[in-house]
Amino acid sequence: MRNNDIELTSDIAVHLDLNTNDMTAWFTVKKIDNSTYSIAEYGHWEKVHSFLLIGKERAALVDTGIGIDDISAVVSGLTDLPITVITTHCHWDHIGGHQYYSEIAVHADDRDWMENGIPLSLQEMRGMLMQEPFSKPPPDSFVIEDWVPFTGKPTIVLKDEDKIDLGERKIKILHTPGHAPGHICILDETNGYLLTGDLVYRGTPLFAFFESTDPLAYYDSVKRVASLKGIRRLLTSHNEATVEPAYLGRVLASFETLKARGALKHGTGIHEFEDVQIHF
Repeated sequence: MRNNDIELTSDIAVHLDLNTNDMTAWFTVKKIDNSTYSIAEYGHWEKVHSFLLIGKERAALVDTGIGIDDISAVVSGLTDLPITVITTHCHWDHIGGHQYYSEIAVHADDRDWMENGIPLSLQEMRGMLMQEPFSKPPPDSFVIEDWVPFTGKPTIVLKDEDKIDLGERKIKILHTPGHAPGHICILDETNGYLLTGDLVYRGTPLFAFFESTDPLAYYDSVKRVASLKGIRRLLTSHNEATVEPAYLGRVLASFETLKARGALKHGTGIHEFEDVQIHF
């Protein structure tokens, strides 16, 4: 299903009147409920999801994707409320559209990365971005030689347990390091959603093999979110937009198996379980 050149999943009745000829079908919009949307980039091998959480007074855009196309044009077709961008972490595939927004939040432990960049070269990041396969071509407007990861000063510096009220919709920040020092998960207390960022997703390996990752901290973070009560749905940043909460228990069990084997450390490779893969 297509509407004004934005690709929508076929089971969604959403009207987006964007009145623009510049949009492409790069993004796939999925309606999770009447005030929650996934904005996916399925054409890229990362299959990245950003999420729009709409309250009565303002909206939170959780991450901004790869930067291959203009995510702000999609968001403005879904809400006209003021937008706060909440950054799960500062890896290149989550901050690609930050430059379109003036209010940006990041955890204190990822602030340096946001302001000065992550410890990867531009060549390395461009190489990962252009890695095949693409299941759909990037829009004609995208030029890899012009792509640079966002850097800038956040307007909001987050800490663990911070709460944000969007207007009859409250979200809580959970510091969950391991994949990145300032990685956060976001608990939508109103709806029972846990936005897991890159801490937990299904379909490809969870990774903590870069020097900047911490397998033991990752394990502690998984334990923390697996203990949460009242989670109705996981909103994950790669592959599937939504995953059943029981998956957290299987991820935790996988980490505990690796801990018992003494394999919870860098250099032990890719570990495969029933539907969980972990790369150290």
